Amino acid sequence: MLQDGKILVGKGEKEAYILPKMANRHGLISGATGTGKTITLKVMAESFSSLGVPVFLADIKGDLSGCCKPGTGGESLDKRLRKLDIDPESFPYTRFPVRFWDVFGEKGHPVRTTVSDMGASLLSRLLGLTEAQSGVLSIVFRVADDKGWLLVDLKDLRAMVAYVSEHSAELLNEYGNISRQSAGAIQRALLQLEDAGGTLFFGEPAIQLDDWMKCDEDGRGFINILHCERLYRSPLLYSTFLLWLLAELFEELPEVGDPEKPKLVFFFDEAHLLFRDASKALNDKIEQVVKLIRSKGVGVYFISQQPSDLTEAVLAQLGNRVQHALRAYTPSEQKAIRAAANSFRTNPSFNTEEVLQALGTGEALVSFLDEKGVPGIVERATILPPQSMMGVVDEDRRRAEIEADDLFGVYENAVDNESAYEILKGQKEKEDQEEAERKQKEAEEAEKEAEEKKKQKEEKQKSTSSKTRKKSKSALSKAASSTMNTIGRELGKSVARGLLGTIKKWF
Repeated sequence: MLQDGKILVGKGEKEAYILPKMANRHGLISGATGTGKTITLKVMAESFSSLGVPVFLADIKGDLSGCCKPGTGGESLDKRLRKLDIDPESFPYTRFPVRFWDVFGEKGHPVRTTVSDMGASLLSRLLGLTEAQSGVLSIVFRVADDKGWLLVDLKDLRAMVAYVSEHSAELLNEYGNISRQSAGAIQRALLQLEDAGGTLFFGEPAIQLDDWMKCDEDGRGFINILHCERLYRSPLLYSTFLLWLLAELFEELPEVGDPEKPKLVFFFDEAHLLFRDASKALNDKIEQVVKLIRSKGVGVYFISQQPSDLTEAVLAQLGNRVQHALRAYTPSEQKAIRAAANSFRTNPSFNTEEVLQALGTGEALVSFLDEKGVPGIVERATILPPQSMMGVVDEDRRRAEIEADDLFGVYENAVDNESAYEILKGQKEKEDQEEAERKQKEAEEAEKEAEEKKKQKEEKQKSTSSKTRKKSKSALSKAASSTMNTIGRELGKSVARGLLGTIKKWF
């Protein structure tokens, strides 16, 4: 909660505060399962909201939804408050302005982005592509960009991959080799992404990040809760989505230097998934975003079981730390505890490594940046209880919050504007029509040519028949003349012979 304009997270020998001006220097909440990380996250999120700073957080277990209802005291909470020298009767239980989001649109406003906005690098990670396949996907995006064809959803991308594969010979000189095998592998990976719910995530209307950076009428920042129970079943989709959000914030927000308080605080739960199986090139990009995004006024807080889940370069950027208890049952776990203890400035009052294993639920070792940006000496502290309800709200209350939100209806209905798929489909239909017209014209010309040849043949046959008849007539005439001549000659001979005394013999 807020105290004297500072964020009070817990209390030990002295109060543990996060200074608003140092909140964009990022942070880490770590600890074993069941040690109180979620409560710490919630206390910090509520405090930032009270400070007028919007918050984005992923709700993997569904137990952060209670932020929309005021908390109620109880025996355990009252005991904790008394330990903190806070009168339970005066503790300000309250609700906070909440917006619910859900990639699948089931328990919050739908969250969508376009394939073009996601980009080839993150999509390659999401699809699990090899280096060669990633190269082909980069060509697909480059061709689409050069032609001005927007890739909105997965059917756009599938159509574009097919187009590039079919025209690989034409594109070779300008874009490089496009393997049909790689194109086929990309298509198979896209089918798997569709089965995992990717068709719901990619589309329009795409999320406007400005809608996550609002305050209510009382000046409190909205706590944007992304419901992730279903999304988390696809860890790669979950981590890639959150990484995309960070990248979008980095690209879209203007430089503000070191503001008096952050413009947005981003909590990245289960942060180990971000770095799991990530290539060196991707890790380099993550480190660059984390390093530079604070100048955009964005504070990033990673939540994971052990600090070693993150890379050394990222850990070096996390100035505000809350370390809950760690358990050591194996040599590797003991090594992790030693490393976690060594990451703090030593407190001469206790052995950090020993205390780290002895912390109870709700206790933590804390170290926050001072006014000069120097990490404070590690302190053992009890974390405050949250001011809002602990636990999950019922579906009726969740639905009421969603429908009462002024963003209700903005993202609920997907639209399918003209993009690469429609353009390529139109081109294909045009090409098919032109091909059909060409074939019809060729058939008509062939038919006309055949008719002409038939006519010529008939005329030739007619001419030949006429000549034959003339020849036949001439031959007949000649034959008749010859016959008559013969007859005449024979008749003459007969007559002659008759005249000579043989005529009666002829008759």
